[in-house]
Amino acid sequence: MVVPCYNESKRFPVETFDEFIVQHPEINWLFINDGSTDDTLALLTDLQQKHRQRVAVLDLSRNCGKAEAVRQGIVAAGQGTPRYIGFWDADLSTPLETIPEFSRVLDRRGDIDLVVGSRIPLLGRQIDRHPTRQLIGRCFARVVSALFRLNIRDTQCGAKLFRRSAVTRVAFRKPFLSRWIFDVEILVRMSRYYRNVKSVKNAVYEFPLDQWREVAGSKLTSWDFARALRELIQIYTIYVLGFRPKPRVTARPETATISQLPQPGPDQSLRRAA
Repeated sequence: MVVPCYNESKRFPVETFDEFIVQHPEINWLFINDGSTDDTLALLTDLQQKHRQRVAVLDLSRNCGKAEAVRQGIVAAGQGTPRYIGFWDADLSTPLETIPEFSRVLDRRGDIDLVVGSRIPLLGRQIDRHPTRQLIGRCFARVVSALFRLNIRDTQCGAKLFRRSAVTRVAFRKPFLSRWIFDVEILVRMSRYYRNVKSVKNAVYEFPLDQWREVAGSKLTSWDFARALRELIQIYTIYVLGFRPKPRVTARPETATISQLPQPGPDQSLRRAA
């Protein structure tokens, strides 16, 4: 499991991660320090020292944003021999106990390449989400479904688990155009990969979450929704209409250091969750 972290020291649930890592030795972890300026790296390093066989830390020299942090994490994790690779929000708005449930879906459904968490407020579920954000999220998902024919209810939930496969490598091979809605771009890249073989709706499984809570300290602002719409238009014009993006100019090369990625033992290679 890849967990992107940026200035999370005041709300990083160390004890929750610690307990879960002990209880689930079949899961390896790669925490990404996305150029944090607080004590996040120290917290992650302490966790890694405590669980050397299960935890690695990728330290990016500067803040790249969640999209690039996740992408680099997925690429690094894919260098090993995991069966599944996923990413999870560091604030644990989606409980860690959901990860094995996602894994069981992929175990059971060989035709599924991606399980995504869906924050649908069904009866009997505990979805604690601000009504305004919930409404905006529903409208955004409808626009995405209409533009890209994806028919998905929730694109932005930060809980996703992929089968380690060619389509996953393609989805994360290149940097994303978008900084805020890279989840949509992942789905669009997968759709382009499948083409006539099968559609995304037959390869993606929306998992209605039992619990989800909005954690205080979110770095999203009202302006970010406007940026998301701008990025959505950019994704549509490039991937659907075929306009070529302008080449990016990089001011300085990105550097990163990574601790040794955990490797599964001989009796665990087929059940490694990430």
